[in-house]
Amino acid sequence: MLLQIPEVLSPAELAEVRRIIDAAPWTDGNATSGFQAALAKRNEQLALDGAAAKAAGAIVTAALERSALFASAALPHTVLAPLFNRYGAGHGFANHVDNAIRQNPATGRRIRTDLSATLFLSPAESYDGGELTIEDAYGVHSVKLEAGDLVLYPATSLHHVTPVTRGVRVASFFWIQSLVRSDAHRTALFDMDVAIQRLGQAVGQGDASIVSLTGTYHNLLRLWAET
Repeated sequence: MLLQIPEVLSPAELAEVRRIIDAAPWTDGNATSGFQAALAKRNEQLALDGAAAKAAGAIVTAALERSALFASAALPHTVLAPLFNRYGAGHGFANHVDNAIRQNPATGRRIRTDLSATLFLSPAESYDGGELTIEDAYGVHSVKLEAGDLVLYPATSLHHVTPVTRGVRVASFFWIQSLVRSDAHRTALFDMDVAIQRLGQAVGQGDASIVSLTGTYHNLLRLWAET
């Protein structure tokens, strides 16, 4: 499932995140790369353990926690601390697949990366190039969203960032271990949740059909969830 989630950050939150990270020092983006990614990647990144990344990441994390759409789609077990990168003119990231396992810096424990997320922090019109291009069973998808919007996609997807030719592309990126490992199962649960919410608006949340469908949803979640 590839899902765009609009306005994850409010305008005030976006402005505060940019204020924090724009004033911070940027380093070589390969600090968090695996071997193959390091060969393909050219960008800049905030230090993961730096004060700026922690402060801006806390704002992003709080925004994710209140996003019902993110919760429904990702069914998050663990969300790794958000990272921040910057692509200037000539920067890009060739085709790669994200690492299957990453270490949670907060706990030292390793997690499975089921989902990847990119939160755009630059106005789309402020730069050329820099599209996040994702390949899946349904084809190739080019994603370039407005500042504050997020795209969520399976971490198993082959993807790349096209070279920036004008301006600067700034984003936050992070990974999620879901309660549900299978992308097909997550997609089915998300589609069912969306349908339940829409039907509830039409017939009322107390309707017997809504109660029955909600029970089925939770039974499927119990069946497919991994802890």
